[in-house]
Amino acid sequence: MTSTDVDTSADVAVVGAGPAGLYAAYCAGFRGLSSVLVDALPEPGGQIAALYPEKKIYDVAGHPAVRGRELIDNLVAQVAPFEPRYLLGRTAASLTSDLMSDALAPDAGAGWTIGLEGGGRVRAGAVVIAGGLGRSVPRTMPCLSPYEGRGVAYHVPRLDEHRDRDVVIVGGGDSAVDWALALAPIVRSVTVVHRRSAFRAHEHSVKQMYAADIRVLTDAHVTACKGAEHLEEVRVTIGEEELTLPARALVAALGFITSLGPIAEWGLQVENRQIAVDRAMRTNLPRVYAVGDICTYEGRVPLVSVGFGEAAAAANHAAVELRPGSRLAPEHSTDREDVPLS
Repeated sequence: MTSTDVDTSADVAVVGAGPAGLYAAYCAGFRGLSSVLVDALPEPGGQIAALYPEKKIYDVAGHPAVRGRELIDNLVAQVAPFEPRYLLGRTAASLTSDLMSDALAPDAGAGWTIGLEGGGRVRAGAVVIAGGLGRSVPRTMPCLSPYEGRGVAYHVPRLDEHRDRDVVIVGGGDSAVDWALALAPIVRSVTVVHRRSAFRAHEHSVKQMYAADIRVLTDAHVTACKGAEHLEEVRVTIGEEELTLPARALVAALGFITSLGPIAEWGLQVENRQIAVDRAMRTNLPRVYAVGDICTYEGRVPLVSVGFGEAAAAANHAAVELRPGSRLAPEHSTDREDVPLS
């Protein structure tokens, strides 16, 4: 959605449409609460959809392995019966308190107002912040910038787009190695360029990379990109030697610079660029919760599966706040036959 005149309300506003945000909206819907999901990205799924849609995830309960895109598609389908409103491609810029009192009607959809960058607002009784790692800006190099969108990219949303291409991947972490392994069977050639001699990626994946049909250049630096309308070749230096590699695509897996962005100005208690919460996922602001990688508490484990539990906790505590007298524990989903729940 790109219009700037949005003025909407819901029981719960979810900031971030990644896995934890989608599941928070589902849990809110299960408790009879309406929801709006706001995300700066143009599609739901958060970091998984943007960076790892083809990558298999192994730590989601009930899934021996599930591709990122499949997981997000399932979450979107799961929440669909509750008809959440999606405001995608929109940044939540501000959070201000409306006049709150015990007399506030539970279904008034008021309590907090989220101002949207570019105009518009969302009013909600409760807010769940599921912003993942916050605002992320990819690390880059000067020689890459002129070819962004013309062969240079920072992630691989669809493997098949690179079929039969010469691909250069720059980086030494898990993303670089995983993408090289995934692309190797379908591309003409794939070369990994890393400025160090050792990789930060998981040791098993690195061993697989060296055993596969992948060219690996270490202690190497990309010094130039060449091409007319589109990237055609990449210059790499290794010591005193300079190599010219054919390249229709270069994937810069150099990591991201992350920050809380506008959320840092919302009056939340922040610790090491994360939002402090209690065991009910409550922040220091009333009816404002934080879940997933953007939150912190003692002993937190940064897993997708943990984020799902946090989302459920936040939504159910919000339900009690918005519907005084209701129980914290929801009814058993097996007792519900009126909506599909999975």
